[in-house]
Amino acid sequence: MEKEPAGIAMTTGNGIGIRNERSLHAALKQWYALPEDRFEVPLEGFVIDLVRGEQLVEIQTRNFTAIRPKLQALLAQYRVHLLHPITLEKWVVQVDKKGTQTLSRRKSPAKGCLTDLFEELVRLPELINHENFTMEFPLIQEEEVRCKDGKGSKHRKRESLRDRRLVRVVETQVFQSNLDFLQFLPPSLPQPFSNKCLAEATRLPLHRCRQITYCLRKMDAIVVTGKRGNELLYEW
Repeated sequence: MEKEPAGIAMTTGNGIGIRNERSLHAALKQWYALPEDRFEVPLEGFVIDLVRGEQLVEIQTRNFTAIRPKLQALLAQYRVHLLHPITLEKWVVQVDKKGTQTLSRRKSPAKGCLTDLFEELVRLPELINHENFTMEFPLIQEEEVRCKDGKGSKHRKRESLRDRRLVRVVETQVFQSNLDFLQFLPPSLPQPFSNKCLAEATRLPLHRCRQITYCLRKMDAIVVTGKRGNELLYEW
């Protein structure tokens, strides 16, 4: 029998849905779970999404800033695996104000890719160097449930975001060390290179390339070797 992490208490039932979580979070938990896993386990003043043997699994659909203190506290004693979904394709579902009737469903023209992970990773890149920490990025299709109630953001034309639903996990990518993130630097990239060089080689927006190099620097996967004008130069 596997040894349980010290201080972990088992909850009754399967625990799914104990907290007020959105559908995407709950669906990802069920997608990842194995029969012997335990859900919503209280530990060190926190509630852990899923416990598998001696490993703690946390699912964070957005806002790494919110989970950073929790991860830092747990990593001192436990192995932690963080799941964060990356949306490749999305369908926008409009519902009535009660949320009981679907009014329309359309496919969003926006397309995602694995490099979108850096949008959140910039909030905790150095944690990948901790020996107890690993990350996983399921690439998904999802439905975004909205309501035209005038209460949402200007970006969504004042439509409230009611829920996010998992349609399908297309594939998943696991990162166990800082060197795993070097896959985002093309072999053709010159050494040293700038963010503009990276943008030309990958055809990614410059702001995304800045996020990539910031994260790789913080996790000690690349180093700054000089400047060319106002541009920093990097090597790995």
